[in-house]
Amino acid sequence: MPSKVLRIAAFWVAVLVVWQLIAIAEIWSPYLFPTPVAVGRSLIKNAQSGMLLDALWHSLARLAVGYAISMLLGLGLGVLCATSRYADETIGVIVLGLQSLPSITWLPMAVLWFGLSEQAIVFVVLMGSTFSIAISARSGIRGLPPLLQRAAGTLGASRWQMYCYVTVPAMVPAMVQGMKQGWSFAWRSLMAGELLFVVAGLGHLLDVGRNLNDISMVFSIMLVIILVGVAIDRVLFGRAEAWIRERWGYSAA
Repeated sequence: MPSKVLRIAAFWVAVLVVWQLIAIAEIWSPYLFPTPVAVGRSLIKNAQSGMLLDALWHSLARLAVGYAISMLLGLGLGVLCATSRYADETIGVIVLGLQSLPSITWLPMAVLWFGLSEQAIVFVVLMGSTFSIAISARSGIRGLPPLLQRAAGTLGASRWQMYCYVTVPAMVPAMVQGMKQGWSFAWRSLMAGELLFVVAGLGHLLDVGRNLNDISMVFSIMLVIILVGVAIDRVLFGRAEAWIRERWGYSAA
């Protein structure tokens, strides 16, 4: 464990050193490429003023609402398409098509429907993640070996018991991957939405940095966005994947 920590620490030290050397070389103007120290100062300044924490809170609140709704809708659509041939041949095609649509393209429609409001951003987050979750839920159920269903039926399992003890457990590994993918789409959709009109949030702070020509602020907010994404992936989805590997006896990847 100590050697692993040292290897990781050495890597990030090397990254900072290279970053500093590139900044010192002034390949780009200091107004376009800041030093790590300048980015750190900007980060501390925005954190001490309370602006960063306020923006982070608003962004996570919007994400939680949009992602929770997308989970419910995505799971429902996935189960429907997996269990109904007609739904899969009709609704499933629409879901697949909408999944290929970049989430930011929903923003003009959201603004027209909801105006420049919180609801517009939540709508973009919702549409950005729902369909990937639905496709993963469908794949999880469709990947269920027919032998398990026949065995459960032979043992006298009711339709409800079939769902609870066979179908749902079988779809969990694929579902976790869909949730993870849906979360990444939702996070990116949220940042894009916050960038395009003025609301409190991390995306808005990026736009503030651009308007002020403050590249250190832009870098620092980008760093916060990356750190939040990595933290959620490791804390939530990393633990879920570890549990799946232990419970199911194979890698969820």
